[in-house]
Amino acid sequence: MHVSPPRIPSFSSSRWMFMLLATALTGCGAPVTDGLADAPGQSAQELISTNGLSTNGLSTNGLSTNGLSTNGLSTNGLSTNGLSTNGFRTWFTADPASADMVMRYVVQCSMAAGKQLTYQSPTTGANYTWKGSLGLAPGWAGGAPATVAEQQVVSACLAAHANKYGVHVDISVLGRDSVGGTVPYTPDELNTYAEPEACFFGNLFTGEGTFAANDGAYLDYDESTVRTCGLSSWSETTACTPMKHVGACRYYCTLDSTRTYYTRCTYNGVTYRPITTRMLPQDIYRCGDNVCQLTEKCGTSNTPDSCAADCGPCK
Repeated sequence: MHVSPPRIPSFSSSRWMFMLLATALTGCGAPVTDGLADAPGQSAQELISTNGLSTNGLSTNGLSTNGLSTNGLSTNGLSTNGLSTNGFRTWFTADPASADMVMRYVVQCSMAAGKQLTYQSPTTGANYTWKGSLGLAPGWAGGAPATVAEQQVVSACLAAHANKYGVHVDISVLGRDSVGGTVPYTPDELNTYAEPEACFFGNLFTGEGTFAANDGAYLDYDESTVRTCGLSSWSETTACTPMKHVGACRYYCTLDSTRTYYTRCTYNGVTYRPITTRMLPQDIYRCGDNVCQLTEKCGTSNTPDSCAADCGPCK
């Protein structure tokens, strides 16, 4: 498989499987000002062995409906109390498979490593266990209503874990939690996940939606990746609807003092807490590497949509 060389980032300037949030919360558009200074905040609880490494695989369908606001979790907390509400029970029962996937990523983003949330379906008796990892929303994970900062960083994390193809790809997750703590990372992580990918921000709880922007260079005409929601080509910026691709991170976002991740992004007059991602260079595919990838199609040319060298002619 051809491996594209690491890029140097430019720092200048159907249904949402989750019913992720439209009606219960009314704090739409509130800017975030607490804990966003460049000075590092109190470090987030250290993750077990993996630091900020994570595996994405949430289908973009998981970002398309409203649910966190209607299922009772946003106001009752990400806790046993929140799971016991009629709103959550109704939402989960409507589509258990989709709800299970969404909850897996909600808990992974919100709760710290070593923590977990369990649920037994009152209709089927099936048991579910969702494990924490990144610990981005400690208050909400402890049972309190989600603050605006928690809404934003969890929304950004969910967007970062979604991809067009719903497949599992390892990524490096960077940023700050809702109280300003830094997601732990190591130099080895940055060196291994050498491809700057994207920044993600927004608020699903209030219906503002989620946004993605390129942190690395745009994909070349013959390149593709299952992570196309973030690392996009110039011509493919609508592939992950309802997530909106808005261009390059440098136009909207502010880097931390080490220039490793973004601390805030402002879009449409609203300031958000973003999540920044990096990926493995080998997860970018090139037409002509003699492997017909999931992101490539048969044809007569050398683009992902018509890759004769890898996928042959269409029959």
